[in-house]
Amino acid sequence: MSETRSPRAGPEPSRSATPAPAEAAVVATLAPAYGHRAPARGAALAKLALGALGVVYGDIGTSPLYSLKECFTGHHGVPATPANVLGVLSLVFWAMTFVVTFKYLSFVMRADNRGEGGILALLALVGRHEARRRGRQLLLILGLFGAALLYGDGVITPAISVLGAVEGLTVAAPALAHWVVPVTVGILALLFFIQRRGTAVVGAVFGPVMLVWFVCIAILGVRGILFDASILQAVLPTHAIAFFARNAWRGFLVLGGVVLVITGGEALYADMGHFGRRPIRVAWLLVAMPALLLNYMGQGAILLHDPEAARNPFFLLVPEWALYPMIAIATAAAIVASQALISGAFSLTRQAVQLGYSPRVTIRHTSSTEIGQIYVPEVNALLGVATIALVLGFKTSSNLAAAYGIAVTGTMAITTLLFHRVARDLWRWPRWRAWPLTLLFLLVDVAFFGANLIKVEEGGWFPLAAAAFVFTLLSTWKRGREALAEMMRGAGLPLEVFLEDIARRKPQRVPGTAVFMTGNTGSVPPVLLHHLKHNKVLHERVVLASLVTEEIPSVPDAERVSVKELGSGFFQVVARYGFMETPDVPAMFASLPRRKLDGPKIELKPMETTYYLGRETLLPTGPSKMSRWRKRLFIIMARNAQTATAFFGLPPNRVVEMGAQIQL
Repeated sequence: MSETRSPRAGPEPSRSATPAPAEAAVVATLAPAYGHRAPARGAALAKLALGALGVVYGDIGTSPLYSLKECFTGHHGVPATPANVLGVLSLVFWAMTFVVTFKYLSFVMRADNRGEGGILALLALVGRHEARRRGRQLLLILGLFGAALLYGDGVITPAISVLGAVEGLTVAAPALAHWVVPVTVGILALLFFIQRRGTAVVGAVFGPVMLVWFVCIAILGVRGILFDASILQAVLPTHAIAFFARNAWRGFLVLGGVVLVITGGEALYADMGHFGRRPIRVAWLLVAMPALLLNYMGQGAILLHDPEAARNPFFLLVPEWALYPMIAIATAAAIVASQALISGAFSLTRQAVQLGYSPRVTIRHTSSTEIGQIYVPEVNALLGVATIALVLGFKTSSNLAAAYGIAVTGTMAITTLLFHRVARDLWRWPRWRAWPLTLLFLLVDVAFFGANLIKVEEGGWFPLAAAAFVFTLLSTWKRGREALAEMMRGAGLPLEVFLEDIARRKPQRVPGTAVFMTGNTGSVPPVLLHHLKHNKVLHERVVLASLVTEEIPSVPDAERVSVKELGSGFFQVVARYGFMETPDVPAMFASLPRRKLDGPKIELKPMETTYYLGRETLLPTGPSKMSRWRKRLFIIMARNAQTATAFFGLPPNRVVEMGAQIQL
């Protein structure tokens, strides 16, 4: 829970602040550009590219397990005739080339927020113009829904990847087919159970595991192509055009299966901050894309040779002696893909908390050196239960494929719309340049999305329902915070008036330091007023601490904290954090004596410092314009949010909470 302020809302910090119960504000401001990382070269570039193989390409890298099978044996598949095989492979080739290489690697990845990518980072860029143009509100809503869709993707990817890998047992030993679901559930349960230990150990082998995977599928692809090299004709777009002409509506619906080959497109963008654009591009162009295309061509060649292989072309491409080793390698690759999506959901949740779209959650750092390695128990539990439930409910990767496409294509279309706004507003592209490219991207995105809409009844309802649920939570929290802020602003006392009154009345002072967390730098925290009213004393030194979330991933350490002396023993401390960072208030105060500050130097002795927080009890009977059900939902979320004491790392034995009832 935190406060946010539009960077262009005006000079008054409290004008659009949105305080949440019992914690300090996080006021969103527009910070200067801090630049990008230096381009990696040589060994550093190779190391980053190897890491990108594991984290970025786990999702799209495991698509060969189920994608082509879905095009021919899925609910809307086409017969595996030679003409259809060439047509589908042509669609696969051009989908990967256009969507991944052209759209994401060449254009979308340029829309970064100080080096960070992902739909919430893009949403922050677009949000900078929200105050100037009301039309941004719709885009912000769409962006928030796109972020909600990613949670559905985070549930489906582990289920379909691990299930697709374990289904190799049906080829190696058909008698073991009934063990596919139990083994998959066991692997997923273990995967979610070990999340609490962090990704450092598993992460160290992400890259090598995926490199072995890509080498293996490339070799298998070459082996398949040797059966029938005529499959290489599929690179000609004429085969795709002829496929649509021949199959008409049914051919259009096959796009719902083809889109599975590009499901990791958003991951390229979301993980840009971890590796940078160049390593991601190098890993794609030199390893991932060639290996994937070779494997898809190899599967196609097998289908030309034996159309019955459509039941599982990936594992039927594997020599019989290598089936069990390949099942093991595929399972390891699926676990890597799953881990990347799970970690991505943790990161997305932290961004949502910092940007004010989510209540506080438990964020545990699992590495002392890597800031991005975090564990969120609440999200892990929900993802684990939902993923295992999906496996038990859908039972096969083919059934899950029907649910997969909608989440991916919906997010891609929303990303295109947000990208257009960034190109027009931040890059100042003229209409003649921005619109043709946007319409071209949308044409492909909408085609894929339309082909997946037919799957709603077959399973596509799940990601839509999951996204609607998450969107309702995120939007309700945002609206509730804004309503609460409006009420608290009306009851606030200007800081200048309060300080003048303190200088005149001179209340009794006691030894020590009191820290009052406040989200509004221009007015007095209500908890301070209550403390003075009821206890009739003040500490000899009073610190008003505000936390500010910038619309950038991280804030340089030199610009982290500012201190201002207000007089009468009062100080104002403002600490700035990026949306990829987690605040630690005691650590921030401990660093003050070492910092080069323009303002006064202050040093807080831990055993002489007391933190004061407000704990509000919200009642759904106030005058706010929120509907009653939203008020009740917001109150439930507020009650179940992590305590401010734990979230900000405050020592529990040094915290005093003062309660109040507020009618929302």
